[in-house]
Parts: sequence; C-alpha cells; structure tokens
Amino acid sequence: MNKISNFGVFTLLFISSLTIMVGTVIAPSLSGIVKQLDFGFSPSWLITLPSLGVVVFAPIIGRLINKLGSLKLLILGLVPYAILGVIGAFISNDYLLILDRFLLGAATVAIQVSVTLYIAAFFTGEERMKMIAWQGMAIELGGVIFLAIGGILGQMHWQFPFYIYLLALVCLMFVLKALPKPDAKRKEKGVFSKNKNESKFKVQLIFYASLLAMMLFFVGFVSLPLYLPETFGFSESQTGYLMAFISVIAIITASQMPKVVKYTGDVKTVVFGFLFFMLGYMVLAIAGNVPVLVLAVICIGVGFGFTIPLLNHMMIEASSLQNQGKNLGLYSMGVFGGQFLSTFIEYISNNYMVVYSVSAVMAFVIGSVILWLFQRLGKN
Repeated sequence: MNKISNFGVFTLLFISSLTIMVGTVIAPSLSGIVKQLDFGFSPSWLITLPSLGVVVFAPIIGRLINKLGSLKLLILGLVPYAILGVIGAFISNDYLLILDRFLLGAATVAIQVSVTLYIAAFFTGEERMKMIAWQGMAIELGGVIFLAIGGILGQMHWQFPFYIYLLALVCLMFVLKALPKPDAKRKEKGVFSKNKNESKFKVQLIFYASLLAMMLFFVGFVSLPLYLPETFGFSESQTGYLMAFISVIAIITASQMPKVVKYTGDVKTVVFGFLFFMLGYMVLAIAGNVPVLVLAVICIGVGFGFTIPLLNHMMIEASSLQNQGKNLGLYSMGVFGGQFLSTFIEYISNNYMVVYSVSAVMAFVIGSVILWLFQRLGKN
C-alpha cells in the first residue's frame, strides 16, 4: 500500500473541518441573512437542516461507499458540498432554500464517512487512534476559525459567508494531488467480535453513546448565546469568545485522549467524558461569577475531547471491512442527530438552572449505563 504524505494528512484534516463548517459558517450573520432572504421559517433551520440531512442520508451513504470506495465518494461529495453551499446565498424561495440546506447534509455525510474510512484504510492501532484524535481536533478548530471568518465576512456583506463553502473545491484539488488510492485488497485490521450479535450490540451502543454525547455537548452551544447575555450581561463578542474557548479546550483534550486511553482503556475514558459533562452542567447551574463559568465550560470541552473522537475510533474498531461504511454512517447519524436533538432543549424549562441540572443528571445516568453495558458485554 502506498504511504500517505504529510500533505496528505493535512488534506484529510482540512477536509474534516468542513463537516463542522456546514452549519456554523453562517451562524454569526444569521439575522442579516434571514432578513435579506426574507426567510419565513425559524432562522435556526438554516443551521440545523444540514444536520437533519446527515441523519436521513447517512444509511444511504454508508451502503454507497462499499460500491464506490472512500476516495471516489469523497471526490463526489466535495463538489455538491461547494455548489449547494454557495447557491444558498442566491435562493429566494423558502422551500428551495430548505431543500438546498437539507441536501447539503447529504454531501456532508459523504465527506465525513469517506474521510474516516480513508483514515481506517491507511492507519492502524495507536496511529489510527492518534489520527482520529487529530481529526476531532481539526473539526473543533474548524469551528473556531470558520465562526470567526464567517462573522468578519458577514459584516462586509450578508452573502459573503456562503462563499466559504467553495473551500471544498480547494480541498478537491488537494485530494487529487495528495491522496493515493487505498488498497482494495487490504486485510481486516479492526478488532471486532466474531460473535455477530455481540458485535451488532457494541455498534448500537457506540451509536447511542455518540448521539447522547453530542447532544449534551451542544446543549451548551444552543443555550449559552441566550444564557450568558441574560445572566452575566455578556456582549455578542464576549459570548463568542467563551464558546470558542470551549472548542479550544476540546482540541487540547482530544490531543491528549490517546494517552489517557493507554492508562484507563477506551470505555472508561468515554465514561470520564460523560462525568465531565455532568460536572460542567452542575457548575453551570450554580455559576454566579465568571471564574466559575470558565470552570464549567472547561469541563464541557473536556467532555467532548474524551467522547466524540474516541467513539469514532471505537466504531472503526468494532467494524469489519464489509460493514465499516454502514457503521460509520451510523456514527454520523449519531453525531449530527445529537446536534439536532439539542435544539429541543428549550422545551425542558425556561429556567436555565433547571435545564443545566437536568443535563447534569442525564450525563451521570448515561455514563453509568454505558459503563454497565460495556462491562456486561465484556463478560459475555
């Protein structure tokens, strides 16, 4: 098998950052975009609809990748991602715009699944885990950078943030130049159970853990923009800085995650992640000053770094060559489904202390159940 170059590694990480960009790139300028387009539905739909598209199209993409291969599907995903992303600035019909954002989710899941499967083809063991951790870091870093760029461009003109989607064409040129074709005859490298029922149960468990971890992580992202100005008098820029700080903590934690796994194992590390979510929301519920608030967001960032990248790696390890595409599509459903579910957090209560307290209890219960189920699985 051909070895992948350092530029090839950079290309994979750069492409990975596109998955977080799909919704966040227009978030800072959302109010201006909605006003100019005269969008008649909830403004948040423009951000969350790609996530719903990922959930709907993930099973189809998971099966399609077995026929096309990771590299070909990646190329086919980047082109519609760029086109569907940029034309959103020029669609005036509400229903066509909704369809456009929804279909953008299909291109996004094609990119995410194919990149991860490509990584699985070229890396094994500790190197694979390190690469998956880097992928998680790239996604979070992309969130920070593209939020900032989107805000700057949005101040210049409401359409400019949509042009950022054209970066997918730059990624396409990098792919054609730097990424070798995976070996179609490679041998099995995943550590999966020979018992099909046991393997299926483990995959389902990882799916639900991914869904719930991302839901808990995004509770902060959908609530803090309202909670911080209301409770602490934060300005928009201060709110943005604090939310970016969560991503920075997530990046740092993801970089250290493989070292933690060496000492504690993957399951316990995931459980630690849920416990950090619990601590973060417990502290957030009682936070009365900024230093305590900072402690809360640190815990939430650590929770992400110990769960989402590691669960991605665990899904690869629990899969065979025949079902890797299907299972990675399932993982994508979990991650983006969790983002979509977090938008309903406002229905719990109008009191943020209640919302964060419920989130803390959920994190503790979820972590405990996951630990018990994996321990039970290990005994069978």
